[in-house]
Amino acid sequence: MIGYVTLGTNDFPRASAFYDALCAEMGVQRVMESDRFVGWGKNMDEALLMLFIPENGKLATAGNGTMVAIQAESEAEIQRWHAKALELGGSDEGAPGPRGDAFYAAYFRDLDGNKLAFFMLG
Repeated sequence: MIGYVTLGTNDFPRASAFYDALCAEMGVQRVMESDRFVGWGKNMDEALLMLFIPENGKLATAGNGTMVAIQAESEAEIQRWHAKALELGGSDEGAPGPRGDAFYAAYFRDLDGNKLAFFMLG
């Protein structure tokens, strides 16, 4: 159902490098780019994570209550991805662990303050 999710940035080179390294850890790569955006994914036929310089010329801000959640296949994958995000300068918003009976997740903020989660069900 979701084709892509966009995150804004005020430092395009720095944020692009952050997501290049994090997405490489996740096994995805750049599938489209210009001087104002980059999109990462497995291919153009699946959901993409997009990084943009805002088109309206105003500063990018992190949305209050907005979060992007990326599904993982294992707890180990979540732990590895979360550790990579922190290693790259992201900030911890919730260490990897169970959240209820059938949900395992970890939360972080990227270099621009956007909140993301890695999660799995079951």
